[in-house]
Amino acid sequence: MRELNVATTTHGRVLIEGDADDGPLRLLTGFHGYTQNADEMMEMLRGIPLDGSWTRVSIQALHRFYRGRSQTTVASWMTRQNRETLIADNIGYVDAALAAVAGSRTIDRLAVCGFSQGVAMAFRAGVLGARRADAIAAFGGDVPPELLGDAGTERWPRVLLARGSADDFYSADKMGQNAAALAAAGVHLETFTYPGGHEWTAECAARTARFVESPPA
Repeated sequence: MRELNVATTTHGRVLIEGDADDGPLRLLTGFHGYTQNADEMMEMLRGIPLDGSWTRVSIQALHRFYRGRSQTTVASWMTRQNRETLIADNIGYVDAALAAVAGSRTIDRLAVCGFSQGVAMAFRAGVLGARRADAIAAFGGDVPPELLGDAGTERWPRVLLARGSADDFYSADKMGQNAAALAAAGVHLETFTYPGGHEWTAECAARTARFVESPPA
């Protein structure tokens, strides 16, 4: 039996809010978790108290399906199958999405925010994307292992690692391992633990705003 990986064209769904003027863009870009969608991530981004100079961008994963037996369309970033190919596809997709959002305008600041499964995508896009992020806020998800081994320190932006105190999915031990690896690589790192489980809360939104608005490293 042979297996073929056939390249094809597909379309991704991107939501944009707050794009008001013609100057350089400040983008806050969100990556949702498994069985979520761009609308739910946009609600999270809306709750982050930033001023009107920021444009919020919610990028939906390419692999769509229905949530349970409902008619709500949700998505997943990837599975382990053909992992390297899907990683490359996803990074190319995010690059194309941000280019489409920006058009002829320059991106002055790019902050990426990931929740759960979207954390890995936020890291890959923020470190390996065509436009490196200025800040990565990661809530409830692992740092991709291939980045810890291969990416040079000069490619890393500032990073916020965060988890809920009762989060069984992203444990305190796992966050500690990620934090130690990033610190050893010389990454400008902040950590944050908030009351709650594997969830996004008002405290997450407030902490993200403070992190994003702090001066670049």
